[in-house]
Amino acid sequence: MNNDWEFRIYVTGKTHNSLKVFRNLKRMCEADHPGQYRIMVVDLLKQPHRARTDQIVAIPTVVRRRPTPPRTFFGNLSQSENVFAGLEMPSAV
Repeated sequence: MNNDWEFRIYVTGKTHNSLKVFRNLKRMCEADHPGQYRIMVVDLLKQPHRARTDQIVAIPTVVRRRPTPPRTFFGNLSQSENVFAGLEMPSAV
């Protein structure tokens, strides 16, 4: 799999919002970049030190790590247009 796009989702447990942000990001990636992305989930309940080291101040947070430069988006990604703009993802939407 070619990982042209790499994302990290920071959440606290398997909450409704945590699941929603993952589903929304995966849906957007599949629609516009099928097979070209990787999504990693960081659960801050299991790895609380990551909040400080990765400078996470709100949850859920999505960080587009690749392509560089990194971009950060807060929320559950329910408004696709804002997400594509915030993460600087070209979209056919």
